[in-house]
Amino acid sequence: MSSTQAEELQGKIVESTNLEKRAADILTRLRSLREQDAPTHGGRVLSYVYDSGLAALDELAADAARLVQPVNGLDPTVFPSTAVMERELVAFAREFLHGASDPAADTDTDTDTDTGGVVVGNVTSGGTESCVLAVKAARDFRGLPPGEGSLVLPTTAHAAFHKAAHLLGLELILVPVDPTSGRVGAQDIATAVRKDTVLIVVSAPNYPFAALDPIADVAEVARAHSIPLHVDACIGGLALPWWGDLPPWDFQVPGVTSMSVDFHKYGYSPKGVSVLLHRGRDLHRKQYFGLTDWPGYPVVNPTLLGSKSVAALAGAWAISQVLGQSGYAELVSRAQRATRALIETAQSIDGLRVVGSPVGPLFAVATDGSVPLERRVDPHRWVSAVGARGFVLQGQPASTQPDGTVLPRTTHLTVTPVTESVLGELTNALVLGADDVRGLAAAEAPPALAELAGAFERGDVTVADVLALPSDAVAAALRSAGLDPRGSADSPLDMAAVLAAVESLPREVTKRLLVEFLAGLVEP
Repeated sequence: MSSTQAEELQGKIVESTNLEKRAADILTRLRSLREQDAPTHGGRVLSYVYDSGLAALDELAADAARLVQPVNGLDPTVFPSTAVMERELVAFAREFLHGASDPAADTDTDTDTDTGGVVVGNVTSGGTESCVLAVKAARDFRGLPPGEGSLVLPTTAHAAFHKAAHLLGLELILVPVDPTSGRVGAQDIATAVRKDTVLIVVSAPNYPFAALDPIADVAEVARAHSIPLHVDACIGGLALPWWGDLPPWDFQVPGVTSMSVDFHKYGYSPKGVSVLLHRGRDLHRKQYFGLTDWPGYPVVNPTLLGSKSVAALAGAWAISQVLGQSGYAELVSRAQRATRALIETAQSIDGLRVVGSPVGPLFAVATDGSVPLERRVDPHRWVSAVGARGFVLQGQPASTQPDGTVLPRTTHLTVTPVTESVLGELTNALVLGADDVRGLAAAEAPPALAELAGAFERGDVTVADVLALPSDAVAAALRSAGLDPRGSADSPLDMAAVLAAVESLPREVTKRLLVEFLAGLVEP
């Protein structure tokens, strides 16, 4: 093809009518692809998605996102609208988290991160980025170089803190929680603290069991050791303020120095948008990365991203401006009614029990070990049975803590306002699903992986042996276990069997296997 012909062809491709047809075709394909996804609206999925039940909020967020679609959040001096939206969203968050500054505290000279500093912060791309940046700020505030320092957190703290420790070269000190309540003990935190500890983390509430850690008690420990304390309220930060009578858990507590709250959860904005708040400007500034000694433009980033979309920020800002605290309070009341009804249902099902005393619009369900075997319900088989009745629950594997105690395998349910509209159907699915699997033994790992677990028990293979395998060998092992990422959609993933494998194999091995599976899923 000559250059002239190529230019003519290119001109035809971008010709308006042809472009419109091609655009219509690709959107048709996207709609077809979306039909394969779990439903994001209507209360059918009790994890991952947060549905207010108000279509007007979705439209508002979409309209706001379209208005800022071409904007680059890298430089708010060029796009000042981004600074206005971020400033107002941060102010909104710190108000309902009791971080609104008083005139005496809001001074340039007040750098007390313990009790009196002004609360400031930024919008991030999600909870993980907020958590990583909270750790980074605390590490840099302490003045330790990369590769030094430790991070103290309960075993139930979010995986994002494991990622932060890995990325920042910090030693992770995991503190066991009470297997019955899912809460960490303040004295256990105090015992775990070291001289090089840069940050203590607690949850409001934690994701696995919805337990609210004893934040005031841990804050006293943090203050006694002059260590910053981060409250991870990514999932509860936009629910607990209106949940009712709770012990202090936010910036009301002296010693709380930073908090994270996700607006793409119970703020109902598009993913991903979170707010990270710090008590004191000096701590906050350590979150930033700045560079002027290179030939390009001066780089100053409050987040890990440089160039970034502000679509989710615009959506969160618009929704928060429209709803205000009273609107969020009403939506929380709907989720709360649904949560209480579902907890009552789960507690009434023979063979199951609710773990601990959940706080907020989420909870976990485990097998009731006090009843005879024939009456017990395995929570992972229950997930499958309820799934067959049209609702997606989330299985969580059993986990052995550093002290040898075991946290039970569970089913996790995240409840949103829209859940109230399907409460009758969901309740029936939970009850009948339990009837379907009552008395059945727990699912087993796929035979090939069960055989591998046996090899570990016999000492025929070590973790190092598996970790040394090349990618192709690990992928072949997955295929032999029936876990082919390119498998047919007619053979959905048996999550009960996958979780059984997670429980039976060393965790470093299952991590390696699942990395290979997910990588293969998106590999061209």
